[in-house]
Amino acid sequence: MARVNPGEFFRQVRAETGKVVWPTRRETLMTGLMVVIMTSLLGLFFFGVDSAFSALVRGLLSLLS
Repeated sequence: MARVNPGEFFRQVRAETGKVVWPTRRETLMTGLMVVIMTSLLGLFFFGVDSAFSALVRGLLSLLS
């Protein structure tokens, strides 16, 4: 790998950063909203699965006593 001096490195970083296509405000808000919705749905799903397994284990343990 070729060594580059710090000045050249920062010029390359600036050039590459100029190529970045930043999301619009609307895209950012929509993506954030989707993240909140999906994490809420997954939280509810795993809460349900955990509750079902908890009830199953409690039921099986009650058979032993």
